[in-house]
Amino acid sequence: MTPSTTPEHPQMPVEDFQELADAAPDGVRLELVDGRVHTKDPLSVEEFEELERRAPETVRLEYINGKLEVKAVPDGNHGEIFMWLLRQCMQQRPELNLMPERGVKAEAYRKGRARTDGFLAPVGHFRSHGEWSAPEGALMTVEITSHDRDTDQRDRIDKPVGYAAAEIPVYLLIDRDNNTVVVYSEPKDGRYQQTQSYPWGTTVELPAPVGITLDTEKLRDYAD
Repeated sequence: MTPSTTPEHPQMPVEDFQELADAAPDGVRLELVDGRVHTKDPLSVEEFEELERRAPETVRLEYINGKLEVKAVPDGNHGEIFMWLLRQCMQQRPELNLMPERGVKAEAYRKGRARTDGFLAPVGHFRSHGEWSAPEGALMTVEITSHDRDTDQRDRIDKPVGYAAAEIPVYLLIDRDNNTVVVYSEPKDGRYQQTQSYPWGTTVELPAPVGITLDTEKLRDYAD
């Protein structure tokens, strides 16, 4: 399945949008266009964080490349893939935690706010952190694509740039549309210098400082 033929995630329900719009702080005006949320005016990081704090539990928000994004709610296969990865990380690097759905300050000058599917860091790293963690000390961020129309731009284009600009050593993309694992590494000047793609079923060596070997044969069970 290619990105161009990926089925779209259902549009945001009007009820969820209305609840989000009603909770928005003063000065933040939202609109729903073709099932997608937009801001009528430029949004600052501070305004986004306040909006995110007020958002209903059914809505997951990100601030990517200066734009408000609604991240798709994960489905069952998405969750199973995360647990597969978690088990391998815990078995090989028990001194690390793979924290699910962790917010991270991404992009240049920490101006982005990404809701990662996984954030790999030493045990205890997130103690006393607020909603959004600084990228310092992180070994790897993880994204597992969802079947929504924004995945291509968000996970394959915007997030590699945002994570590299934040100097996160490794970005692991588990791409369910192309049945591949993509490893981005060596961030420099706002770009990852190394990008390697592996088909599901192969052995993937995650580079330093991660140092984990992934047997991706199990991912074949979750091909959509």
